[in-house]
Amino acid sequence: MRQLPARIEGQGVLLRRWRVTDAERLERAVVESAEHLRPWMAWMTDEPQTLDQRRRLLARWEQEWASGGDGLYAVLINCVVAGSCGLHRRIGPGALEIGYWVHAAFVRRGIASNAAALLTAAAFEIPDIERVEIHHDKANDASAGVPRRLGYRFVGEQRDEVTAPADSGIECVWRIERDEWPGSRTYVSAADRLVG
Repeated sequence: MRQLPARIEGQGVLLRRWRVTDAERLERAVVESAEHLRPWMAWMTDEPQTLDQRRRLLARWEQEWASGGDGLYAVLINCVVAGSCGLHRRIGPGALEIGYWVHAAFVRRGIASNAAALLTAAAFEIPDIERVEIHHDKANDASAGVPRRLGYRFVGEQRDEVTAPADSGIECVWRIERDEWPGSRTYVSAADRLVG
């Protein structure tokens, strides 16, 4: 599989692959946002993690990306971690799913929408990607606003395992096809320069 981009930037946001050397920055962002994230993020059940555990997690993310797997990115604004996002290969061939979370200090600034727009455009730079999806729990109204703002179509609801305290067990699926995305081509760089 073709590697996902290492770096994407635009709209005042830099998305850069998480690296092992970012362990302390990720730790700080998760700790500072824990109460904000815990209701919605299943992975928060594994928190708190030690710094060594976090380094191993980041090393696994780096290895998965290098072998053509998911791309997990720090969302950076003026070199400050404002959240995290990803392009995930979990919904089958020809498609990518976008995930995101925003640091508690940066909510309600359009950061998730900007990151998702950059990820969508980057996904469609890959020739074999024909659709991109965003999934969220039905109770998570803030997450629903992101695909709606970006012109994704609401595909429907499906039952889902309850994995976080605020989950309703109903997953909402939004989709956009390549020919529906207006996109731009101003931000993707395969180089993993040390910025941010």
